[in-house]
Amino acid sequence: MTTRFDPRSAEFIAHPYDVYAELRADAPVVFHEATGQWLVSRHADVSALLRDRRLGRTYTHRFGHEEFGQSPPDPAHEPFHTLNGNGLLDLEGPDHTRIRRLVAKAFTPRMVEALRPTVARLADELVTGLLEEGGGDLISAVAEPLPVAVIAEMLGVPAADRHLLRPWSAAITGMFELNPSAGTAERAVRASVEFSDYLRALIGERRAAPGEDLLSALIAAQEDGDALSEQELVSTCVLLLNAGHEATVNTTGNGWWALLRNPAQLALLRSDVDAHLPTAIEELMRFDTPLQMFERWVLEDIEVAGVRIPRGSELALLFGSANRDEARFAAPDRLDVTRAENPHISFGAGIHYCLGAPLARLELIESFGALLRRAPDLTLLREPVWQPGYVIRGLTELQVTT
Repeated sequence: MTTRFDPRSAEFIAHPYDVYAELRADAPVVFHEATGQWLVSRHADVSALLRDRRLGRTYTHRFGHEEFGQSPPDPAHEPFHTLNGNGLLDLEGPDHTRIRRLVAKAFTPRMVEALRPTVARLADELVTGLLEEGGGDLISAVAEPLPVAVIAEMLGVPAADRHLLRPWSAAITGMFELNPSAGTAERAVRASVEFSDYLRALIGERRAAPGEDLLSALIAAQEDGDALSEQELVSTCVLLLNAGHEATVNTTGNGWWALLRNPAQLALLRSDVDAHLPTAIEELMRFDTPLQMFERWVLEDIEVAGVRIPRGSELALLFGSANRDEARFAAPDRLDVTRAENPHISFGAGIHYCLGAPLARLELIESFGALLRRAPDLTLLREPVWQPGYVIRGLTELQVTT
């Protein structure tokens, strides 16, 4: 079957939801020749597959590259693959279980909750700056700096070095797009080396003089004599920045764009911020999902919605489509900030459910809350343009006046 799914098209990236609806209705599981992936678009299927242990974020824990029918990665990209391959996102089996257990000992709900005053202060300072300027780009003024400042504060990165983090994150996450270019790969490799070297030096300082920060806690985390290796520490810190940062930034930008083009919902939210903000945050993550696609390798032959998919295939789980599935959500194309039942999958599911979800929700609550309370006249200056990336989907800017 031919499909209008085209992740390289600016028109599709700007509005993929009509195409998703066609896929759910006519071809909920279909092979897409251009990307070499099986597209899975229905909520029930995506949700189940995220929990299915016959799939994996990687296959190398069970198969060699040739055995699995895949080409080995370019040796020139080794620094990126070493960094990415030792983080929770791409690990499977006992390695994933072990590292997640150790990280959870340091990155606790209590630690996240203790950050609330800091996050609230940082959000308020950023909103103050936007108000003093009379407006500007909400993404560069508020959305981007907040999660970087929070994770830097958590890890104990000195204030003078924090400007390095965002460019490194942007370069590394470029590799998560479909078929990244040679230039994208070069930038990701360079950033992987620079970020890793920086963190190794910081780890050395914390080993010598532990502090109250998360990095010190990760170094100290032990279970039955086991601890994170230096590479695992580096990869964990990078993942905390990259995963948390990209999701929070794009939920903020996409979310405010959704609210500004749905003025009745924005007015309802402003009418009682305390009552409606928790459900609004969940709805904004559902309505314009920041991570549109999450990939899985098929480790054993499986059948999905009556379609047989052989081992060695790659699935493209379409989060953006699953979150608009009419079989799971009432009036899914309508923004509803009071939506009570909202089983969106924006944070994933199963063993790879986002470890940083509580922190992301905290940052979103504080940043949206500060803007809603302190900028009641926030107005869109001009319609925004979407970035060219599809997998991590967000706006280039969101120009507003206050």
